Amino acid sequence: LSGCTSTPTAGPSFGRVEAQASVKVSSPNKDRRAGVDYALVDINKTVLALLQSITTADSFRGFGAGRGPAPNLPLGPGDVIQVSIFESQSGGLFVPADAGSRPGNYVTMPNQTVGKDGTITIPYAGRIPVAGRSVEAVQSDIQKRLQNRAIEPQVVISKISTKSAQVAVLGDVNDPAKIELNEGGDRILDLLSQAGGLSTPGIETYVTLQRGNRTATVLYDALTKNPAENIFAAPGDTLIVNRERRTYLAFGASGTNGRFDFEDAKLTLGEALGKAGGLLDARANPEQVLLYRRVNRDLLARLGVDVRRFADSEIPVIFRADMRDPATMFVAQQLPMQDKDIIFVTNASSVEVVKFLDLVNSVTSTVSGASNDVIITRDS
Repeated sequence: LSGCTSTPTAGPSFGRVEAQASVKVSSPNKDRRAGVDYALVDINKTVLALLQSITTADSFRGFGAGRGPAPNLPLGPGDVIQVSIFESQSGGLFVPADAGSRPGNYVTMPNQTVGKDGTITIPYAGRIPVAGRSVEAVQSDIQKRLQNRAIEPQVVISKISTKSAQVAVLGDVNDPAKIELNEGGDRILDLLSQAGGLSTPGIETYVTLQRGNRTATVLYDALTKNPAENIFAAPGDTLIVNRERRTYLAFGASGTNGRFDFEDAKLTLGEALGKAGGLLDARANPEQVLLYRRVNRDLLARLGVDVRRFADSEIPVIFRADMRDPATMFVAQQLPMQDKDIIFVTNASSVEVVKFLDLVNSVTSTVSGASNDVIITRDS
C-alpha cells in the first residue's frame, strides 16, 4: 500500500486537491448533486409529432414585402438627384428667346444632395421638401410652384445615387458592403449575392435581419428552400451573416464519445447515433438511450407534463428512447436533433457486475501471486 504513492498518475488525486484547498464550497449534507430539476419523457409517436413541429429559427415573413410588389423608395437625406425643367417654347423663365445652340427646350440643374433637413433648392420655386416623398410627388410640387412663372413647365427628376436607400450586409460574406437598393426591388438573396456570397457552409450559416427595433434570424438553408422567406429588403435594413457551428455531444456506451458536427441541414437521432458509432453491444443498455435538451415550457405542457414546479421558460428535459422496441427505430430516424443536444447511452446492469468481478479477480490474483512468491522464495 505504501508503494501506491509512487505509482504513475496524470495529475493530483482528488483527495490531495480537496485537502489543500484554501476554501471549499459544497452542498449541505454532502449532497453533491447538481440541483437542476428536469423532466423525464419517453419518446413515442405523440412526442415525435410535437418535436417535429419545433422551429429552431424565426421567420422573415412577419416583416411583410414577401409576394407583393417591391417597396417604394422615397427620397431621403444624402440622395443625389438631378432636376430638369422643360418649357413648351423659348422665351420663358428658363429657356431664353434666343436659344442659340441649346440642345432643347429645357434646362438641367446642377446635381443636388438632399440635405439633413430633407430639402433641395429650385430657382424661383424656393426650398422644396423631398425627404420621405416619391419622385412623382416632388415633380408635381415643383411644377405647381413654377406654373405662374414658366411657360407650361414640366419637371423630370433623376436619381443619381440613393444613399438613403441602402442596406448593410455584414459578417461571413466575401465582400461586406453597403448596397444601394434599386427601384425594381432587391430580395435578401439578391443582396447576399451582391456581397459576394457566403464565406461559410450554408447549412451552418444564419442570416439575421434587423429592421428598426425588430430582429429575426433564419437558417440560410431554409432561406434558399423556402421562397416565402426571401422577402424584399427595405431602406435602412441590416443583414448580419454568421456561422454557428451546430454540434452535439455523445457519451456513455456509444461507439465513439465526443463532439460531432451536424454536417446536415436536418440531422435525426438515428443518424446522430450512427455518427457516434452506434451502441456498444457489450456495454450498452438499449432500453435507456437518453437525449438531453432544453424545451420550451409551453411545448412541454402540451406533452402533458406538469410544469408548475419549473420557474424558467426553458425546462431541462431528458427524452428516453427504448431501442429494444423495433418501432423506436422508425421514431429515431424522424426525431430531429437540435444544436447542443447531448446523447447518453447508459451501461447495462450486467456491466457493473462484470466490473466488480474483474476487481475481485485482480485482487485475489494479486494475493495468490504474492503467496506463491513467498513459497517459491522459501523453497529456494
